[in-house]
Amino acid sequence: MSGLLEWLAMLAATLGLPLAGGPPPLAHGYVEGEYLRIAAPAAGTLESLSVARGTQVAAGAPLFAIDRTAARAERDRLAAALAQARAERADLATGRRPQEVAVLVSQKAQAEAALRYSTAELARQTQLTARRVSSPDKLDQARAAYDRDLGRLAEAEAQLAVAALPARDEQRRAADQAVMQAEAALVQAERRLADLAPTAPAGALVDDTLYNPGEWVPAGSPVVSLLPPERVKLVLFVPETALARAVPGTDLAIGCDGCPPGLSARILRVASQAEYTPPVIYSVGSRGKLVFRVEARPAATPGPPLNPGLPVDAWIAAEDGGR
Repeated sequence: MSGLLEWLAMLAATLGLPLAGGPPPLAHGYVEGEYLRIAAPAAGTLESLSVARGTQVAAGAPLFAIDRTAARAERDRLAAALAQARAERADLATGRRPQEVAVLVSQKAQAEAALRYSTAELARQTQLTARRVSSPDKLDQARAAYDRDLGRLAEAEAQLAVAALPARDEQRRAADQAVMQAEAALVQAERRLADLAPTAPAGALVDDTLYNPGEWVPAGSPVVSLLPPERVKLVLFVPETALARAVPGTDLAIGCDGCPPGLSARILRVASQAEYTPPVIYSVGSRGKLVFRVEARPAATPGPPLNPGLPVDAWIAAEDGGR
């Protein structure tokens, strides 16, 4: 269809024939739509279709959903893994539990009691040995018991001090990295879940729906085709003799059969090469048959956008004479 319209527009532009009455237009052409074809990145069964052909959707409105059972399960698994990684990191940042600290406090108290006894026994054996009532062996035993209990008390105090310390720096850094990995994996799973149920990127017309609920949709296969009003453009074919007047930024007055008056557009792009040219050797008479493809964006209007495929005429707005 678009090929036929392009051929008719080219023919009219080459022959200089207007599509409607009035002053000869600068160019003839047609309306073209740049469609947004929305697809999911993964294959699956189409779970739901939230739009219908010919309706308007707002930006952010749900379009369709691919079966997300497996994706939800994976998201939940990764969320649990993240919670575990955060808990392990928090555990490394604190000392031992209060119950474990209480055990160490009790062991310290036992060591202090034993040291008090061995201290007193050492003093008694020292006095007895000095009066030759006790043997030197018993004094040596008392001194060894004192040294033993003194070491046990130092050990209990050191263990109690260590119990209040967090894990080593290397362990804490490893825990931070584990949390970051779990967070990144969860973000990826959330994104995948969202991609399986896309929303409209902009307010648009639902031009077509290509699958029905229950059908298998291959990965990357479009399910919904959208046409935002700002993605409608005009394709015009300007004769070589009028090309100098058709420069990007030029305002155009637009006319078409059944269109309201006052339509306008602005030239966006002019092709660098001619299309549908006559034979290679150009004579002065054949140069007038050369046309150049020009793209223009219609100005926003309160009414519905122009339908793709609609033939249009274009005039330079400054030369329109109030058309």
